[in-house]
Amino acid sequence: MHIPDGFLDPYTAIATYIVSLAIVGYAIKKSSLLDEIVLARVITLSAFIFVAQMIAWPVPGGTSLHLVGGALAGILLGPWLGALAMAIVLIIQCLVFHDGGITALGANMLNMAIVSVFMGYVLYRTVVKLIHSNVKFVRFIAGLIAGWISLALAGTLAGLEIGIAGYILNRISYSLMISLPSMAMWHTILGVIEGSITGSILSYIGSKYPKVIEGER
Repeated sequence: MHIPDGFLDPYTAIATYIVSLAIVGYAIKKSSLLDEIVLARVITLSAFIFVAQMIAWPVPGGTSLHLVGGALAGILLGPWLGALAMAIVLIIQCLVFHDGGITALGANMLNMAIVSVFMGYVLYRTVVKLIHSNVKFVRFIAGLIAGWISLALAGTLAGLEIGIAGYILNRISYSLMISLPSMAMWHTILGVIEGSITGSILSYIGSKYPKVIEGER
């Protein structure tokens, strides 16, 4: 899902940068009020997600397919700190490992550090409140839905950005008719795996350390 340099037009790149920097900047401001234990959780989860995202494979008509971890970050840390954790991962990947372009960093943060995180958090809280049964089972189902749908939405947005840029730059091979269905379909499929992993992790953590899960507070 990491969009490389050259895929986005200047208008889309600038617009996504503005939105992403505003939200991540606010997240940084909120993080300055936290204690060392919470900040340690942010760094630890960032490291875990970084490793999980290293495995990726190409998608026809898009960029690449890989686990994201946005929903997990949002649920465990809350949406603002989750967005900060994901932003840390994406910035390091971009600047150090050249995974995702600098010109597309704003779009990548919007897709994976904002949309995926906030949607995952909201979906998890919604499902937990709607279902009233075995707690462990609820955590798994809520995590499954949150991880699945949040990844599908993030991938769909990436396809939309690529398609719009393809139209502006007059690139037929990256038109909306190609990029949007491809990215949406593949990330919806992968979302089942991401959701299952998210649900399993939350089910385990919730049984051991229930107060850690921000999405239940």
